Amino acid sequence: MAFNVIDIENWKRKEYFKHFTNDIPCTYSLTAKINVTNLKKLNMKFYPALIYCITLTVNKYKEFRTAYNSKGLLGYYDKMIPCYTVFNTENELFYNLWTNMYDNIYDFISAYNQDILTYGNKNEMNPKPNMPDNTFPISMIPWLSFEGFNLNLQKGYDYLLPIFTAGKYNIENEQYIMPLALQVHHGVCDGFHTGRFINTLQEIINNIQL
Repeated sequence: MAFNVIDIENWKRKEYFKHFTNDIPCTYSLTAKINVTNLKKLNMKFYPALIYCITLTVNKYKEFRTAYNSKGLLGYYDKMIPCYTVFNTENELFYNLWTNMYDNIYDFISAYNQDILTYGNKNEMNPKPNMPDNTFPISMIPWLSFEGFNLNLQKGYDYLLPIFTAGKYNIENEQYIMPLALQVHHGVCDGFHTGRFINTLQEIINNIQL
C-alpha cells in the first residue's frame, strides 16, 4: 500500500479543494439505479460480487482514493480495499469486515468467504484486527429499496473517501434493478466524477465474466 502525498499548491484542484473544505465545506450524495442482472446470473454470491465490482471501479479513479492519512497529510492511495457490513442474524446487529482486493473475482470471493468463516461468529463490531488505512466503506440494506439515501456525519467534512450503500433490488421488465447511494466530498469529487464512476461501474457489472 503506497500513499502519494499531494502538493496542494500545485494541484489542479487547489482552488476547488480549498473552497469546498475551507470556504463552504460540502459533501453530497446521490442514488442511482444499477442494473445488476448480470451479477444475478453469476454462479456465486451476489454481495461479494457486488463489493468486488465497486472496489474495481474505485481503484480506476484517483478521486475515489484521495484521503487524509494517519499523519493528516492529503494524498491518494495506489489501491483501496473494501470494508463492508455483514448482518448477524442471531443478535440482529451488523459487523464490519475488510478483505484484501484481488485481480481475480474468484480469489476475492474465496478470501471473503474465509473472512466470514473466521470472524463471522464473533459478537464484535470490528472482529477482524489490523484494519489497514486504505479501506473504504460499503454497506447493504437488502430489506429495503429506496430512492434516496444519505449519511449525516458529524465530522463528515473531514472525510474524503466515498461511502457506498446498496439497497434491495427489484425486478423491472425482467431486469434486476438495485439502488446504490454514493456519498462523496465535493473537495475531491465533482458531478462529472460521480457520473463517470456510476457509468463505469455499470459497464463492469455488464461485462464481468467467470
